[in-house]
Order: sequence, then structure tokens, then C-alpha cells
Amino acid sequence: MEASKQLLLDLYGQMLLIRRFEEHVRKMARSGALAGFPHAYVGEEAVAVGVCAHLDENDAVFSTHRGHGHALAMGCEPRRLLAELLGKASGYCGGRGGSMHVSAVEKGFMGCNGIVAANMPLAVGAGLSARLNQDGTVAVSFFGDGASNHGAFHESLNLASKLMLPVLFVCENNQYATHTSFESVTANTDVASRAAAYAMPGVAIDGNDVEAVWQAAGEAVGRARDGEGPTLLECRTYRTVGHHEHGPVYGEYRTKEEVDAWRERCPIEQLRGRLLGEDPELTAQFARLEQEVAEVVAEAAEFAEHSPYPKPSVREEQAYA
Repeated sequence: MEASKQLLLDLYGQMLLIRRFEEHVRKMARSGALAGFPHAYVGEEAVAVGVCAHLDENDAVFSTHRGHGHALAMGCEPRRLLAELLGKASGYCGGRGGSMHVSAVEKGFMGCNGIVAANMPLAVGAGLSARLNQDGTVAVSFFGDGASNHGAFHESLNLASKLMLPVLFVCENNQYATHTSFESVTANTDVASRAAAYAMPGVAIDGNDVEAVWQAAGEAVGRARDGEGPTLLECRTYRTVGHHEHGPVYGEYRTKEEVDAWRERCPIEQLRGRLLGEDPELTAQFARLEQEVAEVVAEAAEFAEHSPYPKPSVREEQAYA
């Protein structure tokens, strides 16, 4: 399975949208316009885009605390997503979810989850539902390297494999669980190899190569839809920003040299350089994409900023007990 040039351009545009959206979120957080601790997806865009290219709103994606990129890759509108981050009534959850608990079920985005590894059993449940309904849908769980050392990881892989469920487990191995390096606390740092213990395929790929992610995810999603069970996909990537916007980028647990080296491997710039190398005439198209994305983010910011906050009278809505 080989990606066409048009597909790669589409994937590039989606990665660029996530990057520019997150850059705006970071700017708002630093200025105090956005409260809390947003976790930016900068540097990891190829994973969400490459995986979600094979999904639609009928599938079920379960995200982490770092989930804006997953939401956008599943087709969430930047304006409504940003409004949610600002706690506005026009947000996907009416301002109730915020950055770490936003969901958009109508888009197949089942929500972010602030508890490490907690979305994995939920994805298994969605996979069981898909199998019972025989509807051909797929459940996807995104999680980090730190989550792979939690009990929920092993329990979820075991049950999904035993029941042959249509689930894709995507480890976004960005080398650090908050400030703890993966190799400092883990005996087997090859996450993909752990799939063998649960009799499922385990695939490790360059998580900064969007085409590689797209290809591996396409095979895994295809297997799941065909009733061939789950896959563990380890995408080796890196966040080039702090764990959250108010945390250090380097100095406390990473060196500047390490961060700079990964910035040189930016998934967006790598794809841009490759495509331009094959066709220099794409320069104008890249400029248009940059302008279009800038306009989308600017419009989203305008919409979110001027949207009203929820009225106190709706405080008990969506409370079921």
C-alpha cells in the first residue's frame, strides 16, 4: 500500500493544522487567556494523522490527556474544539470538558482521558460492542510509553486478543512519562515486542514518518475490520515542547541538544522536504496550505473568544445522578 502524492499533501495539511492549532493554544496558555495545563501535541502529529486517516465517525477513538491532535485528526472543527478549551458554551461539551476531557461522539472521538492507561479498557469495550453488533467498526486506543507499564495495558491486550476484538492499540512512545525517561524505569523498552505475549501482531515504526504510520495503521485497521483481531502499534516519536505548557522544555530532565535533535526530525518538515525534493513546483501549494491553515486557526480563535460562557441555569444538565 503506497500513498499517492495527493494523499500525502492531505496528510501534510492535517499535520500543519494540528501544529498551528497547538501553537495558538500554547500562546493563549502563556498569556493567561486559557486556564489550566494544556498538553500540546507538538512533534507527534504524524501519529494521529496517519492512524485516523483510516477511520470515520462510525469508529471509536479513545484519547489521552494530550488529545487535541487526535480530535482534529478525527474531523473535529477547530472553532468548537478551541471554544471547549476556553470553557465556552459553543464547545463540543458545552465548556464542561475542557482540554483533558473533551469529547465529540458524533465524530467518533470518544474523548480525552486524564488518567494514564484508563482509555484502554474502554477501547476493548467498544471493540466488544463492534464484534457483537457485527458492524465493521474499529476501536482505537492511543496511549503513551508510561501507560505500557500499567496493569490496564496488559489486561486490555490480553482480553482483546482472547476475544479477537477489532481494536488497534497505538503507543505514542515519546520517550518520557511526564518527566520520567522510559528507559530509566523499563526493562523491555521495545513496546511492540510485548504483543507476542498476547498472540497479536506488534509493529514498531518511526512515529515521525506519517506515511509509515499510515501504512502500518492501514494494515492493522484492515485486519481488525476483517475479523482478524487486534494489533499493537508502537510509534516512536517525541514531543518537542514541555509535558504541559507551564512545564520546562529542557534543563530539568532533558537536554537542549536532545530536544533540538528531535526538532530536526519534525514530521511536518520531513514530509515537506521529501515532497519538494520530488516536485519543486509544490512550493506554491505549500504556501497556499499555510495560508489556509492560518485562516482556519484565526477564525477559530475569533469564534471561540467571542462565544458566550455557559449560563448558570444549565449547571444541572447532563447530570444523571
